[in-house]
Amino acid sequence: MVSVTGTLIWYYYICPREVWLMSRHLNPSQDDPFIEIGRLISKEAYQRERKEVRVENIVIDLLKSSEGEVVVGEVKKSSKYEKSAKMQICYYLMRLKALGILAKGVLLFPKEKKRIEVDLTPEIEEELKNTIADIKAISEKETPPPAKKIKFCAKCGYKEFCWA
Repeated sequence: MVSVTGTLIWYYYICPREVWLMSRHLNPSQDDPFIEIGRLISKEAYQRERKEVRVENIVIDLLKSSEGEVVVGEVKKSSKYEKSAKMQICYYLMRLKALGILAKGVLLFPKEKKRIEVDLTPEIEEELKNTIADIKAISEKETPPPAKKIKFCAKCGYKEFCWA
């Protein structure tokens, strides 16, 4: 049984095929320039903040306390993936809530100088529960979902796997 992570939540909202590949530890091409850019942004942005905090099997990009509140931050290179980023950070908020930690979320897009505050609502929580079940079902299949051309394929680290 796969251990659901924020990364799998992120990929689920972009491409279920990526979920299947990641669940089998088939990582995207590490030489892909878009992955390199993402790594660099994560490393260079928000250097004064506490970064990469591990809680069980999740890794939170930024964690800080602001006016008595715990704030969880997720750094992304582009807001083009805003829905998947929002669901990823809500997943972290839901996991923290289960541990008795109430937190707020913020999506950070340093290249765009954009920040979006995110709250975990009961509706999002319900959607995430369904997403987690779906991720587990996808991961248990013998073969990946069929490749399907979407707008994100051109910049995907798995493009050679799907389209070579």
